[in-house]
Amino acid sequence: MLSKAQISLINSLQQKKFRTHHRLFIVEGIKSVLEFLNSSYKIQRIFCTSQAATKLGNLPQNIKLEEVSEVEFNKITVLKNPQGALALVEIPEENQINDTNLSGKYSLVLDDVQDPGNLGTIIRTAEWFGITNIICSFGTVDVYNPKVVQATMGSLARVQVSYTDIEKFISMTTLTSYGAQLNGQSIYKTNFEPEGLIIMGNEGNGIRDSIIPLIDKSVTIPRIGKAESLNVAIAATIFCSELSRQTLG
Repeated sequence: MLSKAQISLINSLQQKKFRTHHRLFIVEGIKSVLEFLNSSYKIQRIFCTSQAATKLGNLPQNIKLEEVSEVEFNKITVLKNPQGALALVEIPEENQINDTNLSGKYSLVLDDVQDPGNLGTIIRTAEWFGITNIICSFGTVDVYNPKVVQATMGSLARVQVSYTDIEKFISMTTLTSYGAQLNGQSIYKTNFEPEGLIIMGNEGNGIRDSIIPLIDKSVTIPRIGKAESLNVAIAATIFCSELSRQTLG
């Protein structure tokens, strides 16, 4: 049976300040919970209905599982159509960001991407195309926001997301940086180097003015129609796809 303290704790994790304080975040859904079970993340406890418990299968002995009724589960879920499984997962310490652990591959750099759905989709897309590192500005939405976690569909379990002063980082890196901008060389005429950074800007303002001079190459997705702009998650997908095409040939 869920206690009032447990309900209060889980509900409080909707807010970043409490996630930071407790060093915990929420993962909902059977598939997503299973993805985190098979990752390096440490799961503190799983709450689930009896029906969901059968779908989770045999769990490791060190995982604490608490069966609750559907009525109780509805007090802690944030989903309109809950699947009856919710895990409390510990927020890990961030790995250090430097050229050494980013060399030989491409990483995405996000400048103040604020929509949870966009960040979640970018993480899911990055994993699809084999990109394992995403570097976010401090103004980017919290990766452990429940809406972000849900939108990743479990990909967060395998993609490293870090937060830093990206302006300072880009100014110091030796990796080639490519900025997604409206006026730049066509992405389809750009020869991407074997390693580097793809910088994506804010949904409404693009890449901030102070970062633009630090970019090595400005790249644009050619516009054929009359749309004013592309959604940042869609733009990131196109960049990842073109990188994959050039890399895999």
